[in-house]
Amino acid sequence: MNASPADQRRLVEVAELDARIRHADHARKNPPQAAKVQELLARRQTLSQELTVRLGARDDLRTELSRIESDVAVVDARSARDAERLASSSNPKEAQGLESELASLARRKSDLEDAELEVMERLEQADASVAEQEALIAETNAEGAELSAEAKRIVAEATAAHDAASRDRAAVAGTVPADLLALYEKLATRSAGAAFLRARTCEGCHMVLSGTDLNALRQAGEDAVVNCPECGCILVRTGESGL
Repeated sequence: MNASPADQRRLVEVAELDARIRHADHARKNPPQAAKVQELLARRQTLSQELTVRLGARDDLRTELSRIESDVAVVDARSARDAERLASSSNPKEAQGLESELASLARRKSDLEDAELEVMERLEQADASVAEQEALIAETNAEGAELSAEAKRIVAEATAAHDAASRDRAAVAGTVPADLLALYEKLATRSAGAAFLRARTCEGCHMVLSGTDLNALRQAGEDAVVNCPECGCILVRTGESGL
């Protein structure tokens, strides 16, 4: 196949635009933050599971505290009732029994208050533990939101770059003869498709051509469409090819 040097050079421009399109497509489908976002989602799930455990422990302590407070209220009510009965009793034996019961109730209340203090201390620790876990989750959510926003920005930029390169590619490709473009697109499925030969090196595969291959290129006509003997892409010759 023959094609003018200008048409062949435009093929390299098409190849460069195709590379930009592929790069932009990869960037918008695989933003660098995606893996980290997935890590944060897994971490948040683990933290949330631990938070559920801590909330359950705190709820159990609140239930226990409520029960103790209810028992204290019952003791107080019984003590008030017995004290009232003692104040109005004229029976020594009954008075002695009431005094004994009041003493027992006082001991019971003291034990309950000690237990109440212990549970309140444990509840305070549980509240702090829950708050600590909630802070970790909030921090993870904030980091995830920041990364997601950055990923969306990169995807938007990559999409814009992809669309711009696609428009440019269509414009340039439209100036290339159909048969030459078809050959390029066939070769582009397994190589760069087209690349400059610069300083005896194919810029498609970055291989330095042998003397024999260079001699064959020197003998080829200016309009001849030649291929890299290494990767098969169309080699576009210029004054910098080193021939």
